[in-house]
Amino acid sequence: MKKAPFLTLEKAKEITAQIPTPFHIYDEAGIRRNARTVREAFAWNPGFKEYFAVKATPNPYIMKILQEEGCGCDCATYTELLLAEAIGVTGHDIMFSSNVTPALDMAKALELNAYINLDDATYVDFLERIAGTVPETICLRYNPGGSFSLGNTIMDMPRDAKYGMTEDQMAGAINRLMKLGTKHFGIHAFLASNAVSNEYYPELAGNLFRLAIRLHNATGAHISFINLSGGVGVDYRPEQPRCDIRLIGEGVRRKYESILTPCGMDDIAIFTEMGRFMLAPYGHLVATALHQKHIYREYVGLDACAANLMRPAMYGAYHHITVLGKEDAILDHVYDVIGGLCENNDKFAIERSLPEIEIGDLLVIHDTGAHGFSMGYNYNGKLRSAEVLLHSDGSFQLIRRAETPADYFATLDITGFQFKT
Repeated sequence: MKKAPFLTLEKAKEITAQIPTPFHIYDEAGIRRNARTVREAFAWNPGFKEYFAVKATPNPYIMKILQEEGCGCDCATYTELLLAEAIGVTGHDIMFSSNVTPALDMAKALELNAYINLDDATYVDFLERIAGTVPETICLRYNPGGSFSLGNTIMDMPRDAKYGMTEDQMAGAINRLMKLGTKHFGIHAFLASNAVSNEYYPELAGNLFRLAIRLHNATGAHISFINLSGGVGVDYRPEQPRCDIRLIGEGVRRKYESILTPCGMDDIAIFTEMGRFMLAPYGHLVATALHQKHIYREYVGLDACAANLMRPAMYGAYHHITVLGKEDAILDHVYDVIGGLCENNDKFAIERSLPEIEIGDLLVIHDTGAHGFSMGYNYNGKLRSAEVLLHSDGSFQLIRRAETPADYFATLDITGFQFKT
């Protein structure tokens, strides 16, 4: 199987004539198409809403596209709340899912009237101290402990996760909040990451639906929504299966109708908080081949590095690579594709079969639309790249300029120093 880039060599050359590589580029048409498919997949639930995980791609131009397609914002920090506010997303179009939460962040979320998702039972008193009262609707984050499995496959280990509270802690928090005036509750859980399976969401949903019934029976609380969070994966490798969000939505519907409906709890809204699934396939990191090196392996050095995309260096994540203009060429060379950081893990690919790469070739690194630019950093004094939006009509727009040395030095106390930028 092949992964085809959404960017042609001709379009890339047109863009690089104005915006030097490296840069991240996003496909507006793909983003909109995918957002509409997600909405259609859950249209059976009248209250459904996707809260895009801002941490995945914190750019207001991208967030605005998703807002236009009916998405809200999942925010975890003060800065992310400011981004949401800047594009006009406020109120219950924001889900504030935070942990180790500073008072400033919580106060801002309350000011915006966001849904508050409490990570721990101790946050009830913390919330009351800041607000002087409690919101009418509160969400609680669940951690079931143990392992989370699909069939015989362990997907993740919630017992090792720092997030959420036990079921007993949730019941206690609900009872305390009801005494303080909260009338409606949500349940939230995130139990696996990048699950390339159509069964993850339905299995998670079933667990949370049963939890909702138990909590309602134990406390009498009205459960108004269940937030499945993120975790739906993407096919980073060409041979991987691709999640079918329509099948996933149908699977959740079946669980809903078999578990909640018989208990008279079919007024519950379904929320999601996807970042990777919403954006990853619709972003590329575009880079230029700068150098070749021939020692014990064959190396191709790019003008991009792990500071532009840290996932391969951080945990060996696979990202497919296309050499633009050579999409149909024979993969008869084996390269390590590397960046210029003073770290030996600064490698986008190790012993990857690719067509022959020449100096000046433009390379596309796939699936960087989520957790790509957003995880960038400045080690070695490397500067964060530009971000570009490829519009549906084929035009393009710079939506974040590249950093300059002046940006890098801007936060220093430079009294007595002169930086020539």
